[in-house]
Amino acid sequence: MSTAAAADANVGSSGRTPGNGFDRFFQISARGSTVGREVRGGFATFFTMAYIVVLNPLILAAGVDATGAKLPITALAAGTALVAGVMTILMGVVARFPLALAAGLGVNALVAYEIAPEMTWADAMGLVVIEGVVIAVLVLTGLRTAVFRAVPTELKTAIGVGIGLFLMIIGLVDAGFVRRIPDAAGTTVPVELGIGGKLMSWPLLVFCLGLLLTLILFVRRVKGAILIGILATTVLAIVVEAIAKIGPSNASGKPNPSGWSLNVPRLPDKILDTPDLSLLGKFNVLDSWSRAGWLVVLMFVFTLLITDFFDTMGTMVAVGQEGGLLDAEGMPPRTREILLVDSVAAAAGGAASVSSNTSFIESASGVAEGARTGVANLVTGVLFLLAMFLAPLVTVVPFEAASTALVVVGFLMMMAVRQIDWTDYEIAIPAFLAITIMPFTYSISNGIGAGIISYVVIKLAVGKARIVHPLLYGVALLFVLYFLRGPLESVLL
Repeated sequence: MSTAAAADANVGSSGRTPGNGFDRFFQISARGSTVGREVRGGFATFFTMAYIVVLNPLILAAGVDATGAKLPITALAAGTALVAGVMTILMGVVARFPLALAAGLGVNALVAYEIAPEMTWADAMGLVVIEGVVIAVLVLTGLRTAVFRAVPTELKTAIGVGIGLFLMIIGLVDAGFVRRIPDAAGTTVPVELGIGGKLMSWPLLVFCLGLLLTLILFVRRVKGAILIGILATTVLAIVVEAIAKIGPSNASGKPNPSGWSLNVPRLPDKILDTPDLSLLGKFNVLDSWSRAGWLVVLMFVFTLLITDFFDTMGTMVAVGQEGGLLDAEGMPPRTREILLVDSVAAAAGGAASVSSNTSFIESASGVAEGARTGVANLVTGVLFLLAMFLAPLVTVVPFEAASTALVVVGFLMMMAVRQIDWTDYEIAIPAFLAITIMPFTYSISNGIGAGIISYVVIKLAVGKARIVHPLLYGVALLFVLYFLRGPLESVLL
């Protein structure tokens, strides 16, 4: 039996006898789960990720390519939901791991604001396809898995903890509980509580009440606590909006600090809508090289590659850690299949003109609800496919409701910090940097890079170079280039 197969058979085993072929294929009983838990987990994951169907189109539609063209927002929304649904289901069937995928934040901004202005949209999406193919080759050759195995177990644990804090701050920022202080404020403090240091808006009250309800349900071990919290908070938000008529935080370019962060929670005029799939296949893998130059293209592909390569590694460790699905080496079951589907998703996102798709850390909310297998992905994926037709309904759930799940999951993932030996400075310092830099720079890749570089440097400084896996030296060097890409671009380009 292969290592992956052994991990798949043993990790999270409950000793229960599988009831049927479906159970055996997805190892529902073997991982101590039930179909009911998987369904709840699938719903929870979808509701914490559904914002991407709205947010990804807003980000990409704001960009302009070198010809002055823009992408249609309705087609972006339909494409975002379609690729997320298909790739999430593929992950569930092939990898059988509760990890959902969708258009990656950060990467979409890179495509919209840095890559597209240098070429056409088709060229930019072609680069995303190229990046996905390159990562797929790295998976098939075993290099991506080998790099993952080379990372020390305690550093993998730290990555999961850092992602937990990252999730928490995403939730707090998305809900408006934590906000950036404008530069004009004349203060060195970068963020503040609520509005002007005060919790003084209806959306913030809804978030706080929803979070408290979710925490109470969770502490009382109510089944479906996170999902119930999201739904109950959404209902409260709909009632508040119907009475107070608050509106969005930014309507027609007019800031409204007291408004809802993204979705306004009100019942839509219609529930069904015909999806616009006109952007599918609108990519070009060749013209970008002649239009922008090979050096510019290589720098863009390298940046996309590093971001996707390590974000997924950190995400699958964090999700596996939350669900107790990691083996003794800190590896999730069917690692190769997880990474392969993720790389295919990157290329698929480019082919559909919705930017690179990647594994979403919000999947941890589904795992917190009990999801342990790919069955949860089937539920989440189907919901994304339905979102193509039910786009008006998806926009009912506001950030203030969905973000409650991210804060709770952040707490759950933080608990793994006790597994790190904080008395051993040689691992504690890299772990500390990975944990803190991830949320404070809003990037999983930045945290992983800081942890790996510091780990290698410290081992070299104390004369323990042989302990470091040879691959980590190459990874550390790549991260150095990644962090220095700004100066390198200014010199080379």
